[in-house]
Amino acid sequence: MSMLEMLCRDTLLYNYKTYILKFLPAQKRIYSERNRCGVAAVTVILSSSPFVTKTMVGPARPQFVLFGSSIVQLGFSNGGWGAILSDIYARKADILLRGYYGWNSRRALQVLDQVFPKDAPIQPSLVIVYFGGNDSMGPHPSGLGPHVPLPEYVENMRRIATHLKSLSCATRIIFLSTPPVDEARINQGTSEIFSELVRTNELCQKYSDACINLCHDLGVKAVDLFTAIQKRDDWKNACFTDGIHLSEEGSKIVVAEILKVLKQAEWKPSLHWKSMPTEFSEDSLYDLVAASGERTLNPSDWTFHREIQWD
Repeated sequence: MSMLEMLCRDTLLYNYKTYILKFLPAQKRIYSERNRCGVAAVTVILSSSPFVTKTMVGPARPQFVLFGSSIVQLGFSNGGWGAILSDIYARKADILLRGYYGWNSRRALQVLDQVFPKDAPIQPSLVIVYFGGNDSMGPHPSGLGPHVPLPEYVENMRRIATHLKSLSCATRIIFLSTPPVDEARINQGTSEIFSELVRTNELCQKYSDACINLCHDLGVKAVDLFTAIQKRDDWKNACFTDGIHLSEEGSKIVVAEILKVLKQAEWKPSLHWKSMPTEFSEDSLYDLVAASGERTLNPSDWTFHREIQWD
């Protein structure tokens, strides 16, 4: 592998613009930067590097970024809500996970500019944010740990929302509030590895309510997970793998609530999956042949494989 290809591998995939300007000042290049309203796509053509052209994936799709703690990181585990969204938005949008196990809103602020740089050539169409479960844990006597006092949590979430709003006038935001927990199962599942976990539904509700109220003040869409999950009678057993993290059934509730917001939002363009174009949806002579033998069947929007026919 040449030095140029090594630089491409280690740098270009993370920051096209920095790479081009810093490492390839004399190379022939075309750089079309997405504008502030997210209208144009980004195109990078480097004439002397076959490595780059082989790794670029297109055409560009809208990006939905899931940003948060372990409920986001595990979004593709156990039939998770990230995986479900990826299926629903197949050929429509790319679902990107930026989840970090054990994180709180303080740590999120530390990396916010790195995860969502304002000068990125492509900005996400949608960011779904979840922090609160770790923030709402009771404080540890040592002062260590993930607990964040409620007023600080609210301010941290405000700063996150403000930053995301500044990325592009076309970037939409949804906050997920703190879900409930199965206190009995948490208390039974103590471990010698961790100190006692102080997680109560009283604390979860306070942080959930604070998140919802903040979203109302900021004009940000919100999903009240604390209420939504408890609408199911058997939520304690059905919705969690360990009393805290979501099972497949819990994830289905999250997806249903997100789709409800996306369907009702008066965003233009709409980000609801039924309103978004399907990639390469044109009819083709190479599709499967219908029983009549006289035409082909276009499968681009088939959904019969899904257990749930999402609205």
